[in-house]
Amino acid sequence: MAWLDLQYSRPMISGAHVVLYSTDAEADRAFCRDVLEYPSVDAGHGWLIFALPPAELAVHPATEGGQELYLMCDDLAAFVAAMTERGVACSEPTVERWGTITRMALPSGLTLGVYQPSHPSPITEGLRP
Repeated sequence: MAWLDLQYSRPMISGAHVVLYSTDAEADRAFCRDVLEYPSVDAGHGWLIFALPPAELAVHPATEGGQELYLMCDDLAAFVAAMTERGVACSEPTVERWGTITRMALPSGLTLGVYQPSHPSPITEGLRP
């Protein structure tokens, strides 16, 4: 029996937990809460854990292992405009073969990529594990 034929009442992996290491965690948490407006739970002592939109995983060939985090949006121009209204600077968007990307800086100086995909996405195709 192929592994794809297995039926589970629940997926083996139920989500992803993204960790950002910040030199100013309180300011970056406030940014996620107040600017990006992500809902959160308090895991204790003000340690906020934010709900994220659905995610996808891509595995690319490389000579050295690593990982990257990109937030995704449906309309990059609207995202950049909204961030500009909130006083958040975004880099000039660039077009890659997989989408249009910008970068924004968190209060700590950590930068996050945000892109509007031009590739097919399991999210927009309604696929779920």
